Amino acid sequence: MFHCAICYLMTMSYYWKISGQFMEWCIADEQTPDDDLQRAMDWACHVGGANCSNIQVNHPCYLPNTMKDHASYVFNNYYQKFKHKGGSCYFNSAAITSDLDPSNYSLIIRLKSYYFPCFILSFIYI
Repeated sequence: MFHCAICYLMTMSYYWKISGQFMEWCIADEQTPDDDLQRAMDWACHVGGANCSNIQVNHPCYLPNTMKDHASYVFNNYYQKFKHKGGSCYFNSAAITSDLDPSNYSLIIRLKSYYFPCFILSFIYI
């Protein structure tokens, strides 16, 4: 468990700093109705270029299976991929930016005997 914590901290320290700035995440706004989140996710996945494969059934970030968690994953994936190319975290008012790591106590999955935050996966552009 100690080894896992060290790996997590090392990985997060890499992602927390980009060009000398702290990381910023794009997450679903808790006040947004599920229908609006779904429409925004559909755009991000099918038109916008977000990688949505990890939230599919039997994939690493399917659980927790809630609209808010899936939308946050998708929005952050899009935002990290396109923010330096003019992409935003707007999604028709369905999302907000946060400087707090959303993977804490949420979207933590068990992967081979280690816990791995899905939000790290949302930084992977491929």
